[in-house]
Amino acid sequence: MIRDDKWFTEEAEEIGTAFSLRIHDKLHEERSDFQTIAVYDTTHYGRLMTIDGYIMLSSRDNFVYHEMMTHPAILAHGAVRDVAIIGGGDCGSLREVLKHPGVTAATQIDIDERVTRVAEQYFPELCERNDDPRATLAFADGIAWMRERAPESLDLIVVDSTDPIGPAEGLFNEAFYRDCRRALRPGGILVQQSESPLAHTQLICAMHAAMTAAGFARTHVLSFPLPVYPTGWWSATLARVDDTPLIEPEDEDIGDLATDYYTAAIHRGALAQPAFLRRELAEKLPAD
Repeated sequence: MIRDDKWFTEEAEEIGTAFSLRIHDKLHEERSDFQTIAVYDTTHYGRLMTIDGYIMLSSRDNFVYHEMMTHPAILAHGAVRDVAIIGGGDCGSLREVLKHPGVTAATQIDIDERVTRVAEQYFPELCERNDDPRATLAFADGIAWMRERAPESLDLIVVDSTDPIGPAEGLFNEAFYRDCRRALRPGGILVQQSESPLAHTQLICAMHAAMTAAGFARTHVLSFPLPVYPTGWWSATLARVDDTPLIEPEDEDIGDLATDYYTAAIHRGALAQPAFLRRELAEKLPAD
């Protein structure tokens, strides 16, 4: 919401918090076939995109999210060729995936084409790889798209979705994870944004349980800072098809990968689980 024409405020009623950014102006607002998309010019965080009144990204800190949603999984796998990105209509995750020369094909599947077109206009830096010959933009239902994938046709699935409400709710359940597992090759990895470790611990535990029930052999929490999201502390959940250990890269494995946040040391540290989350997962997941 806008307060006094000077502040955009997102209230998180379920956790009793709110976050505000001071704005210069509203640059764009439209109602697509699926949701309301708006773009603001802020005083300190650059441009801000919101969907249905919830913050999606800012120019200032989106690099942390997009880098941590992609590079750890790609480096942990070690031989990613074929990638699917479910959601991610702002194209930031696609850009990061295609920084890896070993990737031969990356398909981004977002139900709302208008998110991508708005990003191309107001966040062109995120869309600079859209014309890469390895990239395919598909505007379709990601759940149905995944259900139709050929078995063992992908190495990595990135679920870069909104919160698990509305159209995204179907991306957070065992049925969807079973479709993902079937589509992944041996050693394949699924990575999905999994909200705040501090505020959404129960969701993270439920995701790990559903991924395990769907047949994934290993699950991991990857956490990182994200100032514009509730609590400022965010996470992704990684699930691996088989029990092959994740590669923990050294500096030489990163090579000349151009990043602003991600490093080999950040990668290793992000996989360290806070004690409270480790306890919660141990209590709620079946023992090995």
